[in-house]
Amino acid sequence: MRPDTSHWRDNDSYDYFDTLPIEGLAWECLRRHEPYQRHYQALLTTRAEKAPFHPETQRLWGLRFPGQAGFVRLGARRSVVA
Repeated sequence: MRPDTSHWRDNDSYDYFDTLPIEGLAWECLRRHEPYQRHYQALLTTRAEKAPFHPETQRLWGLRFPGQAGFVRLGARRSVVA
């Protein structure tokens, strides 16, 4: 599960970050988070990786949000998520 960090100084290794949607960027950050890695490893160990996460677990990892998407700046005319 641990990402390959051997080329962390190579800028070309991160070019894809420039084209990621916000969800992709969030996933890239989450998958590098050690507590999430431990949680995921526990799912694999118990063979529960295909079971749906409990709603509290979804909120813990930011996979679900408690309310509607709102405006992100003054004067915004649309919500964050279409």
